[in-house]
Amino acid sequence: MAASISFCLNPSDFSPSLYPFKYLPTIRRFRCYSSLRDSSQTPQLLKSAVTGVTEILRLFSSGKDRPDNTKYIERDEPSISGIEDVMMVLKSDYDNAYFVSGNFTPTIYAEDCIFEDPTIRFRGRDLYSRNLKLLVPFFDRPSIVLQKIEKGINSQTNFVLATWELRTYLKLPWKPLISIGGSTVYDLGDELKIVRHAESWNVSAIEAVAQIFTPSFERKDNMLI
Repeated sequence: MAASISFCLNPSDFSPSLYPFKYLPTIRRFRCYSSLRDSSQTPQLLKSAVTGVTEILRLFSSGKDRPDNTKYIERDEPSISGIEDVMMVLKSDYDNAYFVSGNFTPTIYAEDCIFEDPTIRFRGRDLYSRNLKLLVPFFDRPSIVLQKIEKGINSQTNFVLATWELRTYLKLPWKPLISIGGSTVYDLGDELKIVRHAESWNVSAIEAVAQIFTPSFERKDNMLI
């Protein structure tokens, strides 16, 4: 999503995995999108293109807006004593549309948290924040709807699973409409900090990027948000 179809910076430690399927047996009543694509199928050329666009956005950001030193909005650190507390903070972040507003609660993430989606994988909470801030100015009438959020436990880790739908126009001359459904797995470490933020989409990476280049008037699902 935001930093997803987004143009995230790409360190060299790419080793994607489709997390929701790994955890599905441990969550009852959860039905995942039947068309979710494995990020390992994403062409390397597309991953490189996503990285290149991110670099261009970063370089052309005005000096005063370039977030070399990430500063977060001052807020009280939430008290986390269990998975339910993490879920409450995440739900609040979704209410704030954090994927398209950049307004999220950084203290629930480990500093070296891994972020991944079907096009990219990188490490670092601050880097994630900077990438979000690069994209926010390009969104027009964005909407991110949380459909479901639930907790799960398996033999390896505790985690939270959220399913959502994203719709936004982009401020480009041809007014492309981005419409993606998906899920995000938030893996929790020993201190209940999020150590991995892994997205899956109901479209392939190629289909998602193709939406950027499709004029909204050509989209059958083009409806005002």
